[in-house]
Amino acid sequence: MPTKVTTSTLTKMKQIGQKISALTAYDYPFASMLDQAGIEIILVGDSLGMVVQGKENTLAVTMDEAIYHTSMVSRACTFSMVVGDMPFMSYQGSLDRAIENAGRFLKEANASAVKLEGGSDVCPVINALSKAGIPVMAHIGLTPQSVHQMGGFKVQRDEDRLLKDAEDVQAAGAFSIVIEGIPSAIAAKITKQVQIPTIGIGAGKECDGQILVLHDMIGINDRFLPKFVKKYADLAGITKKALEQYVKEVKAGKFPSKEYEYE
Repeated sequence: MPTKVTTSTLTKMKQIGQKISALTAYDYPFASMLDQAGIEIILVGDSLGMVVQGKENTLAVTMDEAIYHTSMVSRACTFSMVVGDMPFMSYQGSLDRAIENAGRFLKEANASAVKLEGGSDVCPVINALSKAGIPVMAHIGLTPQSVHQMGGFKVQRDEDRLLKDAEDVQAAGAFSIVIEGIPSAIAAKITKQVQIPTIGIGAGKECDGQILVLHDMIGINDRFLPKFVKKYADLAGITKKALEQYVKEVKAGKFPSKEYEYE
């Protein structure tokens, strides 16, 4: 059986030029499928607010909800590294509070690391968590928790700021960086500039790895899909047909037939 992915695994993958696969998951069944498929990183994203709770953005997700979903995912994984996404306002206050909340992911939910959004501005938090023994995945570029401050979900193009953010989060102790919604040329520069792995989402193929929201790429999400999402399946369509067939058979008295009954 393959060894469970760790931060050292990811560092080595970057060094030898081996691409990293990552996806989101929010429950045991999907996480089990991702784990068996060989996905290196499973992020229990605060995107759960939009994907499984039906909300307009990620801001309302609570720590307890994040811990609950991360716990389910962790129970399914023997190979994938599980990363818990720190919700809005779970780390922006005091450093003590940030450490306490991040620690819950490792202690209560059995995650291997946490992710938090922000660049240079959150380096004190990254540094404090790292010193406390909590691995941190940084997240720069388009950061959904700052959707109101950014004026919506917009591509980020300030190259100087993005390069500085990447350098700073690395210096603060982050073991990897999610790079979201930036031009591919800038993402390529960042990837070459830092020694830690970059995980792109809407940032081009030169990143060390790629991540997508699972429900988007398998065709369950019926909301607007960003330009960078490739649909690898249409599970919503398949499921809809199955449900319609079930309804027809029940109403027509065709299900259950003899083969599904007990004698």
